[in-house]
Amino acid sequence: MGNGGRAAARERAGRTVLKARRAAAHLVAGRAPASRATGGPGGRRALLAVMALCVLVLLPAAWMRFSADGHLRGTADVERTEVAVVFGAGLWGEEPSPYLARRLDAAAELYETGRTEVVLVTGDNSREEYDEPEAMRRYLVARGVPDHRIVSDYAGFDTWDSCVRARKIFGVDRAVLISQGFHIHRAVTLCRSAGLQAYGIGVDDRHDVSWYAGGAREVLASGKAVLDVLLRPDPVFLGEQEEGVTRALETAR
Repeated sequence: MGNGGRAAARERAGRTVLKARRAAAHLVAGRAPASRATGGPGGRRALLAVMALCVLVLLPAAWMRFSADGHLRGTADVERTEVAVVFGAGLWGEEPSPYLARRLDAAAELYETGRTEVVLVTGDNSREEYDEPEAMRRYLVARGVPDHRIVSDYAGFDTWDSCVRARKIFGVDRAVLISQGFHIHRAVTLCRSAGLQAYGIGVDDRHDVSWYAGGAREVLASGKAVLDVLLRPDPVFLGEQEEGVTRALETAR
């Protein structure tokens, strides 16, 4: 190798050593060296911005879970509560969806074992051809819950509306709420914020694609829930007070 070749080799070796020293200095300082993968300082700022956004998105859901954790029960250990509230979860044709059916099964079990007296079914009936509460009523009656022990809220268009209407329209001040595990934390937090002494039962379900999709939806819905708690809007439809729950409780088994 000639003098020129040796000089070039020494120069390359020197550059390699210099890069290694700089990388070591970055590690000692507690930060990763700039690279093409992060795009330098601009890339790091973008990464931090994404991380901050993720925290902001997840924070409401974390708060919901923390707020509700002490108020969750199982069907076997929930204390006796006069009113159970079942939230709508969609229909398949004119029948409850599988998720809604599991909620209604839990409500029927609570009634059968004497842990609740009245079931308030709350859901969407904004269109004549779509009636969640009526489908829920038929399902419960078929499983042994007397029709006169079921009260329908036809304007439970979302969880906040259902909670507020249960308190203001139907006069419920204490209830056990029934929903899936991915939703029950939000339901309990919102109903307690609306003035109910509420406990929740998160029914078991197969963790399939729909389950995980529901969990992802809850992350977004939790942001709206925080606004509901802070702003306390009236439901889409409030209406006049109803005596359905009171009359049902007055009727003997």
